Amino acid sequence: MASESKESRESSRGESSREGQEKVIQIRRCACVVKGGRRFTFTALVVLGDKRGKVGWGYGKASEVPQAVEKAVKGTNRNSVQVPLAETTIPHIVEGHYGSAHVVLIPAMPGTGVIAGNTVRAVMESAGVHDVLTKSRGSTNPMNLVRATLDALAKLRTKEQIARLRGVTI
Repeated sequence: MASESKESRESSRGESSREGQEKVIQIRRCACVVKGGRRFTFTALVVLGDKRGKVGWGYGKASEVPQAVEKAVKGTNRNSVQVPLAETTIPHIVEGHYGSAHVVLIPAMPGTGVIAGNTVRAVMESAGVHDVLTKSRGSTNPMNLVRATLDALAKLRTKEQIARLRGVTI
């Protein structure tokens, strides 16, 4: 029975990797002091994207690192957004906020690459954006930066979407 649960875990893990690539952004260790010593727990912040415009984030807590990462991967479905891409970049300049973290995303010419810090870079690469300039201001907390970046990506619109909202033709 233990082998069955291990196989099912591996198959579910394989499905998540087929959906996209998971990137672990942060792992933290927390200690709870009890009578016998310290009891450690771990938290994991993970970004999962299919590199074709869908990206999400998850946060998991467990007594071991692999379990925390697995819980975080399961949570990525609840916090995912669909990103409209303009070839290898984003359609327009956009700014996202979460808490005191502010992220500005600027489209770039092909061949520029992803000019960003580690946290924002992980989100952009998971979403499938290959050319973008970014600037983050305020908080450098990785969770706030991930959520601010996803807020910015959720605000993106294509020319066709804007024209349809305004009732005009291009």
